[in-house]
Formats: sequence, structure tokens, C-alpha cells
Amino acid sequence: MSEQSHVNFLIATLTVVRGDGMDARISNEYANRAPLITIDDEELFAGQIGSYVVIRQVTIGVLAVVHKMWEQDRFDSTGQRHTDRFISLIPVGEITDSGAFLRGVRKYPTAGAGVYAVGLKEINAIFSKFVNYNFLIGHLSSHKSYHLSLDPRSLFGRHFAIVGQSGSGKSWTVTSLIQSTIKAMPNCHIILLDLHGEYCWKDKFGEIHSAFGKNEVNYVDAVTMEMPYWIMSFADLIDLFVDRDDKSSSLQISYMREVIQHLKRKEAKEIGLPAATVDTPIYFPLSELYLQFKNANEERKEFGKVEGALFGQFDEFLIRMQSRLNDVRFNFLLKPRVHKTSDSLASLLRQFVGLIDGRANITVIDLSSVPTGIVPAVCSQVGRLAYEFNYWNPVRRDFPITLICEEAHAYIPREKNAQFEGTKRMMERIAKEGRKYGVSIGVVSQRPTELSETMLAQCSSFICLRTSNPDDQAYIKKLVPEAEGDITDTLSSLGRGEALVLGEATPIPVRVQIYRPNPEPKSNDVDYFTGWREGPDDLDIKEIVQFWRTQTRKTY
Repeated sequence: MSEQSHVNFLIATLTVVRGDGMDARISNEYANRAPLITIDDEELFAGQIGSYVVIRQVTIGVLAVVHKMWEQDRFDSTGQRHTDRFISLIPVGEITDSGAFLRGVRKYPTAGAGVYAVGLKEINAIFSKFVNYNFLIGHLSSHKSYHLSLDPRSLFGRHFAIVGQSGSGKSWTVTSLIQSTIKAMPNCHIILLDLHGEYCWKDKFGEIHSAFGKNEVNYVDAVTMEMPYWIMSFADLIDLFVDRDDKSSSLQISYMREVIQHLKRKEAKEIGLPAATVDTPIYFPLSELYLQFKNANEERKEFGKVEGALFGQFDEFLIRMQSRLNDVRFNFLLKPRVHKTSDSLASLLRQFVGLIDGRANITVIDLSSVPTGIVPAVCSQVGRLAYEFNYWNPVRRDFPITLICEEAHAYIPREKNAQFEGTKRMMERIAKEGRKYGVSIGVVSQRPTELSETMLAQCSSFICLRTSNPDDQAYIKKLVPEAEGDITDTLSSLGRGEALVLGEATPIPVRVQIYRPNPEPKSNDVDYFTGWREGPDDLDIKEIVQFWRTQTRKTY
């Protein structure tokens, strides 16, 4: 790795050294219209934006990324004009004499140091630490023959985020990442919240199609899936039935705690459980809860002459609870048909983690048919099940779970909103505490500025696809060290499926073309051209009305 061994690839000379970057002048040999060089049988453009270079000076070896290129005119003593070509460099680490890579720069070179093109040998030295994982996600944009392996321990063990604007290839990236995960770690356990039916879907004949292998996926339709109310925490039940702005809300909460505690103790006795708390996941009849509130609200003594202590205190509660019971959108939660006994919890969890008929690597929960207003309630319960399952799982270290949240900004928002507080609280709890119990989270969003700050703050790795919004770009820029912040300026120029990978899962910020998934997810982009040329002449409007009234969605 000496300077002499790279003499044929000296492409520039350092001219400016700053704390946050460096500038160099391209050698005259490569300041032409086709500055091609060949390294390790690979043709590269000298000083191409996004490529890597090494600045060498005596014992110093600094790895940097080319960030910017420009030309500048100068005139010699005879008045003849010459054009010099310059590149701006962002330092990302050091390469030692032994070829090892160290993140961060401890010794800076001075002006006049040589800038050398980087070949596959140097690239391999940077990523050699992760090569043995064989967790390949794509090839480097600057070196198409080099396939990048990430550190799965950091990526999945410490939470991650995939961000990018609509059409940048988020679904492609999620699918490809999961396919690579299954290939590298065949015993992985992933739960995916699929909001748009992109990863598993039914055709008009009811046959299930998937972006994953038949034996790898466990498809769960959220419409038919039951998340029975009796497994909810007491805090979630409060969010569901109590209006905290009601003046008697504290009284409603206290009485509900007393009633549920009594009903669960009764059930515990019947199933042989020695004790039960208000949060113990055992069955209790919701109708009995309603009846207890109704009786207390209407209680009169002395032949109707004296009102009971709670007379009229629960009017709002009863109206709110009745409205929930009458809302068909809440049937999956409040009117279970299968999970109506405490014993059914085991089968629910087995289905949830994909341990039915063998072991599936990924459980896809299809939320495409769920009305938008109910999505947060479903996601909250899915998150809680994942967390509680491994919290109580004695072999959690051998059975870690990753929950991937598609369109996370839709139900884990930054701003405070009573509609999403329960979901937000649950997901943030996983982000803050989950990895201790083998539960990690991956958030996918097109608007990181609208996503919970707590959620993103807990993510250690970021896969950033094309992002044009200035606010989102500025937010992503804050996620990387100040000296590397300019790398994010390339976000708006990334191609479809091309990403900037940042954080602990990679030794340096790296631009990578994600592998094209095979099979691919179902694209939800509407083909206006075909639809407006070959679309139907008429529609079954009555069917549409019926779907609307029954809150049922179908997509073919």
C-alpha cells in the first residue's frame, strides 16, 4: 500500500485542507474529456463524483469521497489561458500501512500530498470486516463489480430506517433487503406491516401471491386477523373507550380498572391461574364490562327515590363504548369469533410469529383492506404482541424478531395526536427498550421530518433513497457526522433503487445500487395511460356503494 505502488494512479495533488474537507487539483494527464484509468481490470473516470480516493503523505493515508468537481481558468506570463480541474473531497477514515481501515481522521495531510485513485484492493480493505457475513445488498455505484455486505448485527440489532420520496424504490429496497436477509440468515424472523398490499396480495380468484418464497412467508389478512380486546393493556383499553377530555374521565378509568380486575380474577380462578392483574392477557366478557357501567350509571335506591353514587357519571363512556361496538371497523378487535377463550392466545401467537406448518421467515400482515382510521389500532397491537412475545420468551436471544413498519409516518407521527398516541407510545417503547429483549424495529417512510423524533433517534443505520424535499434533506444531513454531512447533497440525484447507506451497519457512508428483488413486490403505481386507453366503459356502482358502507376494500 506504499505510495510507489500507486504511482500510475496519482490523479491529483492536494491544494486546500480544511477541518471538514479538502480540495485537490487534477493532474494534467487526467484533466481531459475522457480521463479514464484502469484499476484491477475496472475502468474508472479519474475524480468521478462519488468515487473513493486515498490521500497519501509519508505515513498518512486518508480515505475520502469525491464530492464536487469544477474547472477554473488561469493565465500564464504570456497571457495564454489554461484551465485547471479541481475536486472537493470529504474525508471518511484512514487506511493504515497494513491495509486496515479506521473510521475517522486523526492525522491530516498537508497541501501537496498526492491523491490516488482507489481500486478494489483498497475497497476490500474497507469492507473486509463485514465480508464474512455474506449479507450482500447491492453493488457500489462507483465500483459496479464490488458487492457490498452490511453488518447484520448492527442493522437489525440496533434499529434502522429506510427513507426516500415516493417512487424512489422503498418497496424495492425493503423486498430486496428481506430477500438478502433470508438468504444470509435462513432462520430470521421478520414481521412486516404491509399497508398497501405490495408484498403479499390476493388476485381476483383469491390466490395469494408474494414477493417471497412460498415456504418463507406467512400471510395474514388484517381484516380476518383477530387481535382480541382482552390481550390489550389497560392503557390501550383506556385510549379505546375513555375520552380523556371528559370531566368524569378519571372516575371512568378508576371504575373500569375495578371492573376489569374483578372479571380477570374470576377468569384466572377458572383456568387455574393463581393471580391476575389488570394487564394479564386472559379473557373477560366485554358485554359484562358494559353491563356493569350501565347498572352503576342507572343505579337508584329506596324504590327509585335516591340516586346511586355513580348515577349519570358514565353517560359519555357508555355512548363511546356503544359506538365502538357498533362500528364494523372494530370487529377484528371487539368481536372475536375464534379467540374467545384464554386458551386461544397460544395459537394466536404461533400464527403471529410464523410457527404454523413449519417455520416461515417473514409474517406479512396485509393492512391494505383496513380503513385508514383503524390502521393505528392494528399497528399498535402488532407492535405490542411482538414486544410482549419476546419479553416473556426465555430463549429470546436465539429467537430475535424485527418489526418492519411501512409508511411509519402515517401512524408514528412527530406531532402529538390523540388518535396515534397509543401506537406511537408502543413503537417508541420498542425503539427504546426492545433490543434488550430481542425485538428491533425498521421504519420505512417517505417523510422523515413527519416521523417521531424518538423513533429516528434510536436508529443506528439509515438507508436513504432519493429525497428532493429540502426539509427532509436537511434532516437526514443531521444524522451523519458534520465532516461527512456534504455526502447527503447527492440524495436528490440518486436513481431508482440507489441508496446512500449511513450509520453503524457500514464502515463508511456508501452509495450503493440495491439489488433488483426477485420476485418483485406488486407495484401500486396506477398506469394512467393504459387505464385511460383500455379501461372499462362502465362500473358496478352498487358494488362500490356496498364496499363503502361495509368498510370493505378489494384490489385486483
